[in-house]
Amino acid sequence: MRAELLRVFGRIGLLSFGGPAAQIALMHKELVEIRNWLTEPQFLRALSFCMLLPGPEAMQLATYAGWKRQGIIGGLIAGGLFVLPGAVVIALLALTYATYGNLPLVQALFLGVKATVVIIVIQALIRMSRRALQRRTHLFIAIAAFVALFIFALPFPLLICIAALIGATQPDGEADPPLATQGQFRRSLWVVLFGGLIWGAPLLILALLQHDFLLDVGQFFSTLAVVTFGGAYAVLAYMTQAVVLQYGWISTAQMLDALGLAETTPGPLILVTQFVAMIAGQAQGGIGLALLAGALALWVTFVPCFIWIFAGAPLIDWLEGRPRLRAALAAVTAAVVGVIGNLSLWFALHVFFGTVTSIRWGAVTTSAPMLSTLQPAAIALAGIAAILLLWRRWPLPAVLLMTALLGGLLSLR
Repeated sequence: MRAELLRVFGRIGLLSFGGPAAQIALMHKELVEIRNWLTEPQFLRALSFCMLLPGPEAMQLATYAGWKRQGIIGGLIAGGLFVLPGAVVIALLALTYATYGNLPLVQALFLGVKATVVIIVIQALIRMSRRALQRRTHLFIAIAAFVALFIFALPFPLLICIAALIGATQPDGEADPPLATQGQFRRSLWVVLFGGLIWGAPLLILALLQHDFLLDVGQFFSTLAVVTFGGAYAVLAYMTQAVVLQYGWISTAQMLDALGLAETTPGPLILVTQFVAMIAGQAQGGIGLALLAGALALWVTFVPCFIWIFAGAPLIDWLEGRPRLRAALAAVTAAVVGVIGNLSLWFALHVFFGTVTSIRWGAVTTSAPMLSTLQPAAIALAGIAAILLLWRRWPLPAVLLMTALLGGLLSLR
């Protein structure tokens, strides 16, 4: 049975391009339609549960399917194989980028990638809005989150907490939640405690060794791992602000390049954390530190995903019947729409203008472009990407390749 798990989830991991929607569709075909490992209701219930959790929902769904098939070992196999192919590719791309990323031709190619990233984020905003903004209250929360981030630069984790509290005051219907046994709660508690110790062990070792850079990497991406409600797009602005302005690990342009490259690899988009950590490590201490930083980012980002599934999967039916919890998480999802809106505008400003300045006036902390630095080539490439992605519905890898080549050709004029 384990050989079959390795074969099936190895195939899923290698073919998991195109973001969460494509990845979930691939798993539905493999696990429900072809092999009947999960029934349709089981698949939908598990998907709903995974969408309530921080972290990449597609990877967590794969972990749940493996757990359902063969317990914790099955979950480790399924979740690990979903991440590892993409992690290997990201490691190779990061090392190559650190060596050749500053060459003029490479930068020209990345202009097309960056322009496409703007459209990718707008596409994610459209999809999330359709799913999340079902009530007038949710629309208000989304707008408030956008203003709080773009105008006042409030911390992303604070917005998540406020949205959850607002949502919890408006229960989503009535329910008679099924009772969870004391034994189920006890087992889940032990999983959380034991998993938490494993998760935090590298940070304890780094603290004892007093390795400031790696400790900062571990602590930052650990925090990111528990606030990534709504997927990778929801925290990219928060992550960019921290790694560019607070820590100074990479530049804004490198962050945009990182997202573009992460979009071209299999596996969850949140692998962008590995890329960022490796570029920062390369700048701090060469290839060895880059590999250590990337491995640490992978560990602190994905170990919590296994903990949530192994602790929460036995309680799925119980959690499904909690109206206040459902309402709180629906409000968080609505706030994520505003967060992604802020991200799309922030990316557009930095791609379409050569200079973007920070404006501080009282409580206001926002960004404004220098109009004289407008880059018509970037706008034209973004327009092409919008036509191909949103209207013609080309596959994302083909669009990225097309706009990268066009960016390179424009540089030869």
